[in-house]
Amino acid sequence: MTSPDATGPADRLRAALGDESSSARLQTALAAGTYPDVRFVPVLVDRSGVEPDFFVRDMLTWALTRHPSSHTVPRLLYEVGADSPQARSQALHTLSKIGDPRGWSAITAEVLRDPHDEVATTAWRTAAGLVPAGQEAQLAEALASQLGRGGRETQRSLTRSIVALGEVAVPMLRARASHRDIDIRLHAVATERLINDPDEDFDDAVAEARRTAL
Repeated sequence: MTSPDATGPADRLRAALGDESSSARLQTALAAGTYPDVRFVPVLVDRSGVEPDFFVRDMLTWALTRHPSSHTVPRLLYEVGADSPQARSQALHTLSKIGDPRGWSAITAEVLRDPHDEVATTAWRTAAGLVPAGQEAQLAEALASQLGRGGRETQRSLTRSIVALGEVAVPMLRARASHRDIDIRLHAVATERLINDPDEDFDDAVAEARRTAL
């Protein structure tokens, strides 16, 4: 007979992931990936959305990649619509690590324009990695619409995602190389430079764009 206070594996995992010690949580996440159980998937996804420690979040992502994508991908797709920016960002990040083509369905215009830079940059990177063959130009146009957004790190993240698409993005960049907004103009010119020379430093590309495009 089952004790009324007995808990299952998912309940025990959830409790362990709430431990005050980040080291203990890290070990718990490691164990959940080492010994995967599909009952863990909702718990791992939920914890990813609130976990404060970067290294524990990274281990939670790894643990999720160890589970069948038939269980993880649908739950992560749902999480992309969460209210919490961290939950959205972590779900997108994990989809990128899983690499299942079904993850592409999370990449909507709204996701690519998320008002939170951390979510948007994760969406850009995920999109560049999951874009289906033949849809690169449409994605390049959507990403180019975000040129000039945010500070240096946000702009560098966007540039990396556009550069990953290659030559298909050049027409979209050239269309914005004479934009009246100086930030958009410089970002477009610098990004095209990096498509032509991926080894060039981003800051150097921006500086050169400033010298030639003003």
